[in-house]
Amino acid sequence: MSLASETTAIVTLIGVALALLVWGFNRARPYGQIGILAWLQSVILIVPWLLFFGLIAAGIYINFIGVLLLLVGSTAVYIWLGRRLRQAGQAELLRERAAKMLQSKEEVIPQVTAVVAEPPAIPDEDLQLIRGIFSIDTFFATQTIPYDQGVVFQGNLRGEVEPTYEKLREKLMAVMGDRYRLFLVANQEGKPVVIILPSSNDPRPLTWGLKALSLGLCLLALATTGETVGLFFGFDLFNNLNRWRDVLPLTALIWVVFVAHEIGHQVAARHHQVKFSWPFFIASWQIASFGAINRFQSLLRDRRVLFDVALAGPAAGGVVSLVMLVTGLHLSEAGSTFKLPTEFFQGSILVGTLARVVMGKAVQEPVVDVHPLVIIGWLGLVVTALNLMPAGQLDGGRIVQAVYGRKTAQRTTIATLVILAIVSFLNPANPVLLYWGAVILFLQRGLERPCLNDLSEPDDARAALGLLALFLMAATLVPLTPSLAGRLGIGG
Repeated sequence: MSLASETTAIVTLIGVALALLVWGFNRARPYGQIGILAWLQSVILIVPWLLFFGLIAAGIYINFIGVLLLLVGSTAVYIWLGRRLRQAGQAELLRERAAKMLQSKEEVIPQVTAVVAEPPAIPDEDLQLIRGIFSIDTFFATQTIPYDQGVVFQGNLRGEVEPTYEKLREKLMAVMGDRYRLFLVANQEGKPVVIILPSSNDPRPLTWGLKALSLGLCLLALATTGETVGLFFGFDLFNNLNRWRDVLPLTALIWVVFVAHEIGHQVAARHHQVKFSWPFFIASWQIASFGAINRFQSLLRDRRVLFDVALAGPAAGGVVSLVMLVTGLHLSEAGSTFKLPTEFFQGSILVGTLARVVMGKAVQEPVVDVHPLVIIGWLGLVVTALNLMPAGQLDGGRIVQAVYGRKTAQRTTIATLVILAIVSFLNPANPVLLYWGAVILFLQRGLERPCLNDLSEPDDARAALGLLALFLMAATLVPLTPSLAGRLGIGG
């Protein structure tokens, strides 16, 4: 891509972004203060990148520290605006609640009735007791509909989400014990409904057969990791098993990243008293392993728990990988173990930028000598980024589902699969993304089941962390264009 065409592309991108901001403002204005605050939150996330790319188009370049300060500043403003938005939303909720109370005083309150198209799976005597947990000050049930092994209660949510959920859960526990579970979720129209399911429908622990499969997949991933390290050194481990000692140190370091990722998940799960399954590692001949598939083995209290457990794994693995990468870049010097072509650093915005900051002009050479930790850190970041893709039951998909809800998560899953298909078609020489897309399509495309309280959203700090994680995912996987790499001083 020439300099003129790249500048034109950047200017076009900025123009489209500005047009979208104006369109968003016009849509938000009829909603008053709440709409404007929500629009400002979206603006504050886009402004740093408009500024960054706008300066590049003007020939002005910001170093890594400047970009980091922009991110930190925009995140702080995003959180502050979120607090203002919640305050405005609470005031609006109080006004609506007062209007409903006035209206209810003028109406004859009907008894909670059931409109059942077919016999519910729950026995009639249990159903009568369950109906008694609803009241006009919590959830006013108007209709009962059979659902799977339980029932759905449609009606009106009269109180705030979290206190209402706790009251309903405690009442259900008081009359039915531990036999049923209460879910407070949104239906397809976005209206709150209550779903009651038998506790026999809870997730099941792993069987011994699945645990054996987990161990087998772990051993297979260990083998492919050793093979990958052997290829780094220029030999095929499976044809030279007597050289296993040569690959052992780097194999162990790569698995430090994988183990840190899984420990992050397990620590967060235990903190929230959630059971998280053993990992099912997915071996890869190209990058040792794609990471692991995990399953929740208990119901989640709310979307904050889903977010914390999902983020903890890639956060732990990503931090370990980043430390290894930066340490390796500092230790790299002439005569280091590995020699990499400069195109290696152009394959990732994040890795290339860090290499330019730490190694300086050394990355301008056609071949760069690097410490082994650079390879391991890069590999860990790639695996972490693949798991942060916003699709299905990947960590990134769980984060999107926790912050933005199930509808958005479904859309990002489809978008991710489409993008992977397009990129794989344009770059058939590198099948990694094609394989990963197949894994998502056949094993991970489904969303997590709803949380018990699926209406309460994570706070703004978690939302900001989620956006940062998705940004770092993109910065790791998206390559630098040759001309932009040249401007940054990467390559000749």
